[in-house]
Amino acid sequence: MPPRNTDTDPVEDLLATDEAETSVRRDEKPIVVPTKIVWRNFFWLALLHVGSVYALFGVTWKCHWYTLIWALILYIWGGLGVTAGSHRLWAHRTYQAKFPLRVFLALGQTSAFQNDIYEWCRDHRVHHKFSETDADPHNASRGFFFSHVGWLLVRKHPNVKVKGAGVDVSDLLKDPVVYLQNRYYIPLMFLLCFIVPTAVPVFFWGESAWNAFYVAGLLRYCLILNATWLVNSVAHIWGMHPYDDQINPSENPLVSTFALGEGWHNYHHAFPSDYRTGEFGWRINLTTMFIDVMAFVGQAYDRKLVSTDIVLKRAKRTGDGSRFK
Repeated sequence: MPPRNTDTDPVEDLLATDEAETSVRRDEKPIVVPTKIVWRNFFWLALLHVGSVYALFGVTWKCHWYTLIWALILYIWGGLGVTAGSHRLWAHRTYQAKFPLRVFLALGQTSAFQNDIYEWCRDHRVHHKFSETDADPHNASRGFFFSHVGWLLVRKHPNVKVKGAGVDVSDLLKDPVVYLQNRYYIPLMFLLCFIVPTAVPVFFWGESAWNAFYVAGLLRYCLILNATWLVNSVAHIWGMHPYDDQINPSENPLVSTFALGEGWHNYHHAFPSDYRTGEFGWRINLTTMFIDVMAFVGQAYDRKLVSTDIVLKRAKRTGDGSRFK
């Protein structure tokens, strides 16, 4: 089934975001309240990054090249679990997927260790509804570091919980895949994020457990984590605004490269119902390519997209003019 146009701008009621009402404009500064550090997260993420730097410079050059390929495969699988799964399928409902594809994406998302699908989607819907306000979990108005990783190192702003409680997420646990992943997330996460990535190189091509753990486990996990964070930080601070020049989210090709197509962020916030999350289809957008291939083989369907006419009208009305240069 070909993608179908959505006639509204931006989208359906469930996930619609009226940027004019809910987003802080780029010249406004939200009130920042004192925050408390979550030391558990601080030490875990510090150790993760120290271990990943060691893996990058001290281990990658001496491990088997099969291990590097395996780490890349895991990176893409986990990335698609986040982008095609948590983000485009479950958080925004931009397309539908059959059971085998949903299982594939849920397992990939689990391997990426970015919280379970339910929690990821809840935070993301809150982010869209209250983008760049104190109710935004990773409010980019508080700076690059906060929106990249700092939001995970401190207690949430009270508004995130208060206003976030009004965002509807009742649909998520009705999917048995999401329900089961949520219920068994911790053991599945350890299995898919650390144990399997380490075990496969050891048993199949004789890699040392040390090399496999640091490269296919820690380094791969750290890289995919930071790729996702780039969308929250870099793509909310630097780039062009061809569709709406009054909101922070921007078009950033570099972020799209590492985040498998999620860097066309000005478009995405202007048109959150579009399954492509970017106007130009497969251009630096591996996730859109994947969804289209899955549609071709019958696993994805009901892909929603915004018509070119609506996109151009929006760009002329609220964009910075870069779309027409």
